[in-house]
Amino acid sequence: MQPWNTFAEGDNLDVVPLLAPAYGPFDVVYLDPPYNTGNPFAYQDKVAGRRADRHRAWAAMIRPRLEVVRDATSERGAVFASIDDHEAARLRLLMDEVFGEENFVAQIVVNLNPKGRQLGWGFATSHEYLLVYARALPTCVLEASITSKVDPGDFPLVAEDGRRYRRLPLRNTNKKFNPVTAPTMHFAIYGSPETGWVTTAPFPGALEIKPVFGDGAPAVWRWSAAKIDAQPEDLVCRWVGRGDRRRADVFQRDWLHAGRRKKLRTIWLAEEVGSTDTAVVELKALVGHLFESPKPTGLLRRILETMPDDARVLDPFAGSGTTGHAVALQNAADGGRRTCLSVNSPEPVRTGSNADLAGHTRVSDVTRARLSAVADVVGGGFDEFILDC
Repeated sequence: MQPWNTFAEGDNLDVVPLLAPAYGPFDVVYLDPPYNTGNPFAYQDKVAGRRADRHRAWAAMIRPRLEVVRDATSERGAVFASIDDHEAARLRLLMDEVFGEENFVAQIVVNLNPKGRQLGWGFATSHEYLLVYARALPTCVLEASITSKVDPGDFPLVAEDGRRYRRLPLRNTNKKFNPVTAPTMHFAIYGSPETGWVTTAPFPGALEIKPVFGDGAPAVWRWSAAKIDAQPEDLVCRWVGRGDRRRADVFQRDWLHAGRRKKLRTIWLAEEVGSTDTAVVELKALVGHLFESPKPTGLLRRILETMPDDARVLDPFAGSGTTGHAVALQNAADGGRRTCLSVNSPEPVRTGSNADLAGHTRVSDVTRARLSAVADVVGGGFDEFILDC
């Protein structure tokens, strides 16, 4: 059985194709490439070939790596890429080309620095982006919803059998759906506000009810007649309004149940997924304050929650090892069987940085130290390769 975490030191352009047959195909790929901030970035390699402006050099570096990732991703898989404003537009275009525009899923705003960056000119930037692409949208198993976001407080009502639920209007509240655009969903049903019973056929004491918007305009139901008759216990008829405006309406009983999921929005707040500050604290607790801007494990755990709990995970720009740490934490929390291959080149740390002062000469030393510590503290085991690529 593979350990939860495996680390490979080497250039991801060579390492990923070499190890993908044994550790892939990968269902989740997380990319956190070097941001083009104006400082020299690693991977000044054989791809660029000639001096170019920084944007073209960055694109020349990242494109073949996207192609390698694409080839290593499973048909059910998805790729998540973090990026800031410097290259967000170019990365979006490159991923459209490599993965196909039709496989674009979302561009998520991630609020990693809620205080905003106070240095320099301009606005206090408090966000980055997360680009999400399916390897093949028809077969992708990504669910844009998670269980941990479900709040029992959103289900305030309790049925006689003790189950919690909330009431949702059975009528479709979107005015794009109306008797003209969806004629088969506009029909009369019958209900009793006294007993709550609902059916598509008249019964003694029942009132005829047709769907209407709040302004009285004709609407349509969200459920077909067949579904209404098949699930009457999930519906209830009630009085709404007062005085002359009182009328009978029908509601769905939306139940809180085990495994219930909540749809994710495209803005992820630091209070939900963590921030750069909390990420520094996480890293410090394991191996010391070695990086200034690691990603928080909460961000990666949210990504992992959208995919199956037996996913094979790849991080080809592993940096401080956040992805592998998150995989171990999520496995420990939900009993999952995820495995993670983290890849990092032996790029030197910046002279005078915390990592340098702590005796780490390469970024890969930090990756290795963290994932080894994760295995000791969280569990799941750890293995490594050093490839001369």
